[in-house]
Amino acid sequence: MAGIPLYFVDLQDDLDDFGFEDYGPDCESMRITAFLDIPGQDNLTPLARLEKYAFSDNIFNRQIIARGLLDVLRDFSSNEEDFLTVMEIVVRLSEDTEPTVRTELIEQIPQITIFLQESRPHFPRAFSEYLMPILVRYLTDPNNQVRKVSQEALLILLEQDLIDQSDLENKVCPILLDLSAPENDDEYKVEAVNIICKMISMLGKQTVEQMLLPRFCDLCSDSKLFQVRKVCAANFGDVCNAVGQEATEKFLIPKFLELCSDSAWGMRKVCAECFMSVSYTTSSEVRRTKLSPLFITLISDPCRWVRQTAFQSLGPFISTFANPSSAGLYVKEDGTLSIRSPADDANHFYSRISNDKMNTTLTSDMSCNASSNCKVQKCPVECTGETRTIVSLEATSSHCKKAHGSHVTDEPRPTDLFNSFLYWRSPLPDISEELELLPVEQSNADSKRELKAVSVCNTYMASSDIQMVIQSLQGHLDDPDVQAQVQVLSAALRAAELDSDSQDEMPSTQDDSTSPQEEYCPECPAEPLSLSQSTGSLYEPEQEDQSTDSFSEDKAKVQDVVPQPLLDQYLSMTDPVRAQTVDTEITKHCAYSLPGVALTLGRQNWHCLKDTYETLAADVQWKVRRTLAFSIHELAVILGDQLTAADLVPIFNAFLKDLDEVRIGVLKHLYDFLKLLHSDMRREYLYQLQEFLTTENIRNWRFRYELAEQLILILELYNPKDVYDYLRIIALTLCSDKISEVRWISFKLVVAILHKLYSNGENQLGINFINELILQFRHSPKWVGRQAFAFICQAVVQEECIPADQFASHLLPNLLSLASDPVPNVRVLLAKALKQTLLEKAYFTSLGNPYLDAVEKTVLTMQLDRDQDVRFFSSTEPKRHITSSPTEQSVD
Repeated sequence: MAGIPLYFVDLQDDLDDFGFEDYGPDCESMRITAFLDIPGQDNLTPLARLEKYAFSDNIFNRQIIARGLLDVLRDFSSNEEDFLTVMEIVVRLSEDTEPTVRTELIEQIPQITIFLQESRPHFPRAFSEYLMPILVRYLTDPNNQVRKVSQEALLILLEQDLIDQSDLENKVCPILLDLSAPENDDEYKVEAVNIICKMISMLGKQTVEQMLLPRFCDLCSDSKLFQVRKVCAANFGDVCNAVGQEATEKFLIPKFLELCSDSAWGMRKVCAECFMSVSYTTSSEVRRTKLSPLFITLISDPCRWVRQTAFQSLGPFISTFANPSSAGLYVKEDGTLSIRSPADDANHFYSRISNDKMNTTLTSDMSCNASSNCKVQKCPVECTGETRTIVSLEATSSHCKKAHGSHVTDEPRPTDLFNSFLYWRSPLPDISEELELLPVEQSNADSKRELKAVSVCNTYMASSDIQMVIQSLQGHLDDPDVQAQVQVLSAALRAAELDSDSQDEMPSTQDDSTSPQEEYCPECPAEPLSLSQSTGSLYEPEQEDQSTDSFSEDKAKVQDVVPQPLLDQYLSMTDPVRAQTVDTEITKHCAYSLPGVALTLGRQNWHCLKDTYETLAADVQWKVRRTLAFSIHELAVILGDQLTAADLVPIFNAFLKDLDEVRIGVLKHLYDFLKLLHSDMRREYLYQLQEFLTTENIRNWRFRYELAEQLILILELYNPKDVYDYLRIIALTLCSDKISEVRWISFKLVVAILHKLYSNGENQLGINFINELILQFRHSPKWVGRQAFAFICQAVVQEECIPADQFASHLLPNLLSLASDPVPNVRVLLAKALKQTLLEKAYFTSLGNPYLDAVEKTVLTMQLDRDQDVRFFSSTEPKRHITSSPTEQSVD
């Protein structure tokens, strides 16, 4: 506002007399309604004067009253009667015909409400009785600006939790439901839908389900107005998160299916954007059976913009299938990845299997024999060579285990199952890392025959039971997982039938490992017959003629963490055709979400992503490679040290020789990546660290700054000898950088190196390094180098990185000699080092210290220095404590 004198024409003389002519919007010390305290010729009390100007014919008078209501309430809050009178004036003022007055009033509602909340003991119902009706009425105001401001005020009050639950249910929600009714005006309806969607995330779950959720579902099906459906779709994820999984699957998922099939491409595009948040609140079964096919339709949408958004959301959507037990990792509260212990993996793995979709389908208990019942599992008996082992995803009932003569071992599963001494064939690729091996004792031929007799019950169902299960799955053949399961059961059925035909002809004395009839025998197959935990594909390793390459090719298709069509679409994002038909930056989106997809699939399914990752790493666009470089350390955590060394290290080495835009991604997380490598492989990078000193643009000083920061962290990964031989040279080079910011962080690196050497007992290496520092910096012809020496000495004392006696004998004499330096900046830093750091240490202030006299003489000399700043920092009692900072000292 321009000023009160302009607004209050009839008070112009009084305002001038009291110095209000200069009052304006920048005068924060003056209350807006201070004019109420001015004694005028009207001889009115402040309360009467408030009422006079609140209903003045001058619009500006009413505006200033509305704008200063908070101050007015504070002034009159001491008297209850006066306070209630003010509130009645506010109610009358809210009915003003001028929209600007109403806008000014509603803008003050949140601040007034906060004040009333603080004064609740005195006026407990003031907001509910006086202000809440105003806010609700303004939601239906004919003026658009008033409605907008009232909506903003309502959201602020909801965020601050300043509205009682009863007011929400009885006053706010009914008016919003009325505004969003189908017969209401379109403009009001869109505004009401917008605020309903924002309110849902702020209200309680019960209130939302009872009052707002039915209306939201109706609005999602509004066929009249596209904007209404679009607002609902844009906020669909927040609504799902507010109501929870049960209500989402029961009420919202059907509506979401309708929105994703909307005739307007903009609607389908919005649905693709919020797909991940919707999927996050659903169960794995709904996610797999309903949302996955729906997402495939969006990826295949005829509109390019819809396809583009769908592919951008594909990686995040796949990440909602993640399970910590299958990935072997979990995300901490601070957002970092952590490796789960093997014991936790086993416990969580079983819970994941029990929730799997196929296990939900196969829930009927099949009869094993007349005396025991075993639940259908996704793993058969596995016999390897002469040592038979039963692979089980879930522990069967104790009755079955006793009948079968099997026992569960508590010993951890060995990391390497292949031993050339015990096995004559090449090892099979491990596709079941999380499976536990339950050994079965075999003492003689009788026990072998007994095992064969009971293994039929433990592993295979009767042929009729298998046929019944296959028939029950016929209606779900559109699901690729069900198709794979049907193939598995069909193979098991053929094996059971073949066994029934040949079992009578089998010689009882025939050896198990040489019987040709037992090639498909479910009793005791000659080689392991394992059902993959992933898609349930049946592998028969007894086929020795199958090449390793073809087996690996089949293995690449084995995963059931996410539906295979989704993974296929994700892998196709590197196809050059996609860049032409969908989005030119589709490979960048693929690279961005690849760590999340890898975490979802787990390291046991890395083979599914390996080729895609290598393709992205060789992409011609540097932005794609840069994205991978920034996330390669996270991927290394996901994959573990073995896969990292085999698959990521070559790509990491290629990134080291890439453009600076790519190298910076590797450099920023260099420590995080190197600490995951084996010590021998990590040591190879000592020779390459110096290459980071060379950049394409010498002005790119932040690159060298980041290198110094990473080297401080990397020191702990190497032994003192390697630090001295390799990292010391890089540190000294950075200390002589032309940019002061690089030099200051490099001085901290030097101090860290000294701490590394002395803390590991390498005193001689530390002394050699100190002598080199003295030669390069103390005797430097440039004053910047001598100033750096003073800072290094101060940091060494402050961090106590070397013994005090070592500092006193090797560094202190050279430090004190700087008192005669001709450059005042050097002497200033010396004064700071002595007064603020050195003389605060007990070692240097003790009476028996031989260096105390030299230090005190130097300080006295500097107190008489010709430079004012030197005298100030070396004074006995400085007026203020100033710590050295790069900005103060980087005067070069």
